[in-house]
Amino acid sequence: MQTASKTDAIFSTNTSPIKGNVLEAIGHTPLVELHKVTEPGSASVYAKCEFMNPAGSIKDRMAFYIISKAEQEGLLKPGGTIVENTSGNTGMGAAMVAAVKGYKAVFTMPDKMSQEKIDGLRAYGAQVIITPTDVPGDSPDHYVNVAKRIAEETPNSFYMDQYHSQWNIEAHEMSTGKEIYEQTGGDVDAIVIGTGTGGTVSGIGRYFKKMGSKCKIIGVDPLGSVHFHYFNTGTMSTPYVYKVEGLGEDILCKAFDTSVVDEMYQVDDYECFTMARRLTREEGLFCGGSSGGMVHIACKIAKEMGPGKKVIAICPDSGTRYVTKYLSDEWMKMHGFLEPVKGLGVVEDLVAVDRKVVTVNEDDSVDAVIGALRSNGISQVPVVDGTGKPTGIVHEVDILRGLQDGSVQADTKIGTIAHEIGGVLHPKARVEELYGIFETDHVAIVIDGNQIMGVVSKIDLIEHLTKLNA
Repeated sequence: MQTASKTDAIFSTNTSPIKGNVLEAIGHTPLVELHKVTEPGSASVYAKCEFMNPAGSIKDRMAFYIISKAEQEGLLKPGGTIVENTSGNTGMGAAMVAAVKGYKAVFTMPDKMSQEKIDGLRAYGAQVIITPTDVPGDSPDHYVNVAKRIAEETPNSFYMDQYHSQWNIEAHEMSTGKEIYEQTGGDVDAIVIGTGTGGTVSGIGRYFKKMGSKCKIIGVDPLGSVHFHYFNTGTMSTPYVYKVEGLGEDILCKAFDTSVVDEMYQVDDYECFTMARRLTREEGLFCGGSSGGMVHIACKIAKEMGPGKKVIAICPDSGTRYVTKYLSDEWMKMHGFLEPVKGLGVVEDLVAVDRKVVTVNEDDSVDAVIGALRSNGISQVPVVDGTGKPTGIVHEVDILRGLQDGSVQADTKIGTIAHEIGGVLHPKARVEELYGIFETDHVAIVIDGNQIMGVVSKIDLIEHLTKLNA
C-alpha cells in the first residue's frame, strides 16, 4: 500500500465533525454561488469562502504548512519563536498555530492595517511591531526588513519568509488548489485569485496546470502594486500607497510564479470596497475588501464568458477585520468612497479605437525603427519579443544620443538600447493613475491580457481633459 508523504500528511484528512484540535479545521471551505451581484446573462460565479477558516483567512493554510515544514526540517524547535512580516492574516494564522503548539510569536505590520488585526494578533498572545507603510522596499524601516532583523537578533527563532518561501506555493498547491479541483471535478473555466505574496495564485495555478486543466488562472492586483506591471513586462514599477489590505505588494516576491498565471487584472480601492459591502449586504458573505476585488473581476469575466461557464472568486478573509474601515459608512465617507464615481473616466477612453498600435521587435534594426517613428508620426514606440510581450520602450532621444556618441549604428538591434517601461495600466484603470506615471516622465502602455491596446502620452491626457471641460 502506498503511504502518504510528509508533505501530504500535513493537512488533516479528518472529515469527522469532531476535531482533535483547531488546526484540523483548516480548509474544507465551501463554494457558494452568487446571485445578486452578478449581471443577467453571465456565467455562474462562485465564492470560495476562505474567510471560514478557523483564524478567519486563507492564510491559515499557508501558515500551518510553513510552520509544519519548519518543524520537519528541524528549523523550528520546542520553545522557539516564530517571526514574520504580515498584513495581518498570515500573522493570525501563525499566531493560532503558535498558540496550539506552544511557540512564541513576533509580527511586524505596516501602519495602514486595521486595528482589528493588531488586536487579534495580540489576543493570541503575539507581540506586534508597527512600521511605516510609505517607505521603499529597501528601507531598514520596511516591515519585511524589520522582521528579518528581529529574527536575526532572536535566539531559537524561525523566520517564515512568506514572500519568498516555496513552501508558500506548496501549501496552496497541496491544499487550496487540490481542494477546489476536487470540489468541482475540475469543471471550472476561470479562477480569480488575488496576488499578495503570490503564493495562492501560484499554488492553485500549479495544481490545475499539473492536472492538465484548461481553466484560466486569473491574477488580480490593486493599482499601486507592482505585480501587474511585472507580469506584463518582467520589470518593476514604482509602487504607491493604496488602501485595500492583504492584496498587492511593493516588492518582487519569489513566491509569485508568473508562469502558471494566464492573465492579470487591476482593481482600485473603490471597486474592492464597494463590491465587498455588496457581498455582505446582498449575498450575506461577511468577507474583506480584497474579496470585493476578486468578485468584481470575476463578475466582469463572467459577463464576457456568458451562460454555461463557471467562474470561482477566492474570498481570502473575513469582514471582522474591517468593521471600523470599509464596513463603516463614516470611514467610507471620510475617504470619498461613498460619493458617486465621477472622476476623469478610465484609461481606455484615451485609447483611440481606430488608431493603429505601433510596436517594433527587439531584433529590429535602429534604421527600421527610425522609419517606423517617421512614418507613424510618433516619438516613442514599445519594443516586444517574439510573442508580442512588451520588453521595453525606445524614444527618439535614445536613438539620437546613441548616434551622437557613436554607441549606436544603423544596424544595431533596437532591443539593446530599449529602456524599461515606466508604466503599465489596464484599460479599466482610472485616468487619475496616469499622473503618477507622467510625473516620472514616462508614457503609459495600456495592456489587456497579453495584448497592447495603446500608448498614452501627456498630450493624449491634455486632449481628454480639454474635451471633458468643453
